[in-house]
Amino acid sequence: MTSTSTEPETGQVPADKDFPYQRTCPFTPPPEYAEMIEEDVSQVLLRGSGLRIWTVTGYDTIRELLTDPRVSASRKHANFPFYFIAPPEYRTETSFIGYDGEEHLRTRRKAALTFTHRQVQRLRPRIEEIVDTHLDKMLSLSPPVDMHRVFSLAVPMTVICELLGIPQDRHDFFIKHGTALLGGHSTTDERQAAIVEVNAYISELIRTKRREPGDDLLSRAMADYKASGEQYTDRDLFNMVRLLMNGGHETTASQISLGTACLLEHPDQLELLRNDPSLVKPAVEELIRFATIGDTAVPRVALEDIEIGGKLIRAGDGILCLGLAANRDPEVFPDPDRLDITRGSRKHLGFGHGVHHCIGADLARLELEIVWSKLFHRIPTLRLAQPFDRVPRKEGAVIYSVWELPVAW
Repeated sequence: MTSTSTEPETGQVPADKDFPYQRTCPFTPPPEYAEMIEEDVSQVLLRGSGLRIWTVTGYDTIRELLTDPRVSASRKHANFPFYFIAPPEYRTETSFIGYDGEEHLRTRRKAALTFTHRQVQRLRPRIEEIVDTHLDKMLSLSPPVDMHRVFSLAVPMTVICELLGIPQDRHDFFIKHGTALLGGHSTTDERQAAIVEVNAYISELIRTKRREPGDDLLSRAMADYKASGEQYTDRDLFNMVRLLMNGGHETTASQISLGTACLLEHPDQLELLRNDPSLVKPAVEELIRFATIGDTAVPRVALEDIEIGGKLIRAGDGILCLGLAANRDPEVFPDPDRLDITRGSRKHLGFGHGVHHCIGADLARLELEIVWSKLFHRIPTLRLAQPFDRVPRKEGAVIYSVWELPVAW
């Protein structure tokens, strides 16, 4: 998959239309990726900004790039590859997802203890209760039901609200603003308004937790800052909370809906899971690989000239690591376009790679495992209420998903 050229190249690979491209099938790379996969490292024009940036598709090339100290995750760089017109806050209000080096380690550490494998597993009984509660609610409705709204979004939102100490009556508020911040159809004004409103709410929450701390991540982070003597501002805290809130519900909700649809569209694989519930863990890994909801969610900027994949990326150039292409690399995943829930490989890049590997990966895995263990057991006749190719999808969104998922039983 890597270019056979032995000399650095600076030539551009022309694109017929602006990036990002649309998937013709929800679970397969856009057809435009074929030539890009052959090139491994190529260039595209970004829709909205018109910026020409590099894309990387090869599995090994992406892993190499994401561990290279010569690339930055900071949104402050002029050529950071936003594929929409981003409000100024997208460059400055990012928390650890947009930090490098020691700043990244220091801020990530405040949240990391909540997301260790041991701590996450302690949440299993509560997450099982949450899943059962929302299944009860869904079953109380008359089908067809929009599973994405009443179940997929509700489960991870409840979990992350409890972890962060956010009252449950704020679900709709954060779902609405998460869609504005990460959705594919939001305007710049809508994104900016969402940031302002979310920050105002979280600032008030911080003041409340400072007066009345609880057993939640936000209270622990403030106590940790105080005990260590580190200087911090409320801005540090609300950036962290907003990041974890959006990352903790939109991503998992998208994976629940797409993974469920994928199993319903592959009845042979669903039958395997029904006959052998122990396959749920490998099924989670395969469904994450197959859907790759964060295909375009790993942007970087070169800090200096880098030769990679036979191309010369200049200092300051923007880069997008295309996870959907990498997760279909046949050298890593044999017969990659086939869904095989027995594959169970954790080599996929669904949670990124390197120091910015998703902090909530273990939590997402646990939620998905519990959801798909219970969903098809409690609703064995679950089916799509309309052909999946007619379900509206979030093309161009930071996190790929569906706008709704009508189901019946």
